[in-house]
Amino acid sequence: MKIYVDADACPVKQTIISMAHEHEIPVVLVKSFAHFSHDDNQPGVETIYVDTGAEAADYRIMQLAHRGDMIITQDYGLASLGLSKGCIVLHHKGFEYSNDNIDQLLQSRYASAMARKSGKRTKGPKAMSAEDVQKFSELLQSKLG
Repeated sequence: MKIYVDADACPVKQTIISMAHEHEIPVVLVKSFAHFSHDDNQPGVETIYVDTGAEAADYRIMQLAHRGDMIITQDYGLASLGLSKGCIVLHHKGFEYSNDNIDQLLQSRYASAMARKSGKRTKGPKAMSAEDVQKFSELLQSKLG
């Protein structure tokens, strides 16, 4: 198993890296060149940079991931693709994407996009809380064993 992280806006990268290191599971951070850092070199962590295009990180993760790998993303489209490939897919707020919830999540994303397109304002995601970090940590630990 490898853990692939859609890393540009992931607020729990260090949690993922620490827990994966404990379980000797390699982590691959996929991020755009706009987020380049010389501080990315950590043992057991590979960082892959992609163009700054909207889905560049998603496409690269899907090229690399295999059945049984884990993907951590807040992007419902990438989550859907990961599920279809047989990956375990987690959201950084502490829930697992599944075939039971992905259709509803994609539908709500579509409805929000249509509302914004028609000029309506929609709420963005809530700020990450300590409770969210704890929930994510517990979920990740349960998946890693």
